[in-house]
Amino acid sequence: MNSLIYNIKQGFTQIFRNKGMSLASVFSILAMLIILGIFFVIMVNLNLFTEMVEQDYDQIEVFILDETTMSETQGIIDKVKKQEGVTGVSYRTKAQALEIMKDRWGESGYLLDSLDDNPFPASILISVESIDDANRVAEYAGSLKGTEDVKYYQETVEKLTSVTNFIQIGALVVMAFMVIVSIVVVSNTVKLTVFARSKEIKIMRYMGATNWFIRGPFIAEGIIIGIFAALISTGLISLIYGRVAAAVGTQVMAIFSCPLIPVSYLAGNMLIIFLALGVSIGAWGSIISMRKFLEA
Repeated sequence: MNSLIYNIKQGFTQIFRNKGMSLASVFSILAMLIILGIFFVIMVNLNLFTEMVEQDYDQIEVFILDETTMSETQGIIDKVKKQEGVTGVSYRTKAQALEIMKDRWGESGYLLDSLDDNPFPASILISVESIDDANRVAEYAGSLKGTEDVKYYQETVEKLTSVTNFIQIGALVVMAFMVIVSIVVVSNTVKLTVFARSKEIKIMRYMGATNWFIRGPFIAEGIIIGIFAALISTGLISLIYGRVAAAVGTQVMAIFSCPLIPVSYLAGNMLIIFLALGVSIGAWGSIISMRKFLEA
């Protein structure tokens, strides 16, 4: 415990001795984490939207005109059931459609209570065996008298999946590059401190100090820098995202029928990820900077 306290105190002392380079290290890691955070925010919201779309991926929803009678609707259902590849057909009332939309809007679902009339149409949900059957069944169902529109998500899901994969690959490439840059900057920062204390390090080695005892304060310095960057970046992204979510959240739900991820969920997960990255970058930067002075 005494060794840990000593390392932390020395780490803070070395940071204040080299304020300029320490700030450069913090800003380097901060920039990397902010870029990563932007990708993270986009990814989690895009994944949520994709998952909500995928819930209906194997279904075709056929909207029924308001003037269509129940007997006419039953006739449409009977015709659709006879189609090859159809595994099930169910009816969704206007009231059920409204309740589903309220659930999707989450805490903002109360906004729909102010509507004078239920604007959501009744619909028929058609389950199919395979994607190959879906296009044919969707085209047939949409041509029947009494139907208004057909909603089928095949192309949307495929495009969203492609976009999601592209963003994930791009995020990994950018993150790898930024991690390398951050490690180099942290390494150079700690290296300045090592140069300044080179004589002291040599004396410590002559007196029998182990390599890890000598490394301790420098690793602590890198870790402290990483923690500062992680806390600042998490706070900034959470603040910005909270403002954006408050400004456009309702409009997004109205257009896409999909809520935004809560700020509290994002902040908690980002803090864990960013702390792990910040600590790792800081520690590795310090270890690398010491290689010339200590035995590997």
